[in-house]
Amino acid sequence: MILQTNPFVPSEEAINSKVDSARVAASDFAEALVSNPSEALHQLGVDAIHFGLKVLLAILIYIVGAWLIRLVKRSMNKVFEKRNTDKTVSSFVSSFTSVILTILLIVITITTLGVNTTSLAALLAGGGVAIGMALSGTLQNFSGGLLILAFKPFKVGDFIEAQGYAGTVTEMSIVSTRLTLPDNRSVTIPHGTLANGNINNYSRNPIRRLEWKVALEYGVDAQACEAKLLEIAKADSRVLDSSFGHGALDPFAAVSQLNDSSVEFVLRAWVKNQDYWTVYFAINDAIYNQLPQSGFGFPFPQMDIHVKS
Repeated sequence: MILQTNPFVPSEEAINSKVDSARVAASDFAEALVSNPSEALHQLGVDAIHFGLKVLLAILIYIVGAWLIRLVKRSMNKVFEKRNTDKTVSSFVSSFTSVILTILLIVITITTLGVNTTSLAALLAGGGVAIGMALSGTLQNFSGGLLILAFKPFKVGDFIEAQGYAGTVTEMSIVSTRLTLPDNRSVTIPHGTLANGNINNYSRNPIRRLEWKVALEYGVDAQACEAKLLEIAKADSRVLDSSFGHGALDPFAAVSQLNDSSVEFVLRAWVKNQDYWTVYFAINDAIYNQLPQSGFGFPFPQMDIHVKS
């Protein structure tokens, strides 16, 4: 039977060879220290100075590299702003570039210290499988981010509803999207679950339809009530009609349902996205104040009882 070995894991012979080399070096230094202490200490000082210079050079390289990475990110953001690039794309690319450059900087810094990058690469490759399994969720989030970037179900600034949260998209990294909820809470949703779930984008289309359901007492004049509801809707200048385009229709009112204790009327109207809630509450107030003044009463739950002798 042939045993397969992992090419990325050092063999036992290689480990023993390095251990033997370290022992020989320690033995040589001990002999030199006994035979010629001044020369041994002088050589030790020279080696320490050389290593200290390498450490200082590595620190300098890291500081300069980190500054260059920040400079590259600022330059990329300026280019994105100048070209009016979608904020979703710019945020994703900037985050991805920063991660890649930081990894490259760390490798260069370690190389400056004299560490064998071949062994380091082999070690990273050998641990990559284990790290990949441990970070499978992160890799899934990264793939989900690529899908979102490709299909663009939303962009930064859109108001969306996903994974039980509804808020404005404020930031998109390589693995997650951040939402700011209406009560100013900040929620971060991983791209893995976000890309595989339903996303309700309220900002993609320029207009939305509002709907009010009004319960009135039995016996009201249906046509008069519908006319009054349309009058209330058309009195608000923010309510759109069919001349606006983009799929907008004229306000509509009708009897929608006959309930046990009330007749339910429905009123529908189209408004711009930014006017949705303000118009909704304004029409609510108008319905509550104007319908009773026009003779249309709101019902209370009631029950007819028939007594037989």
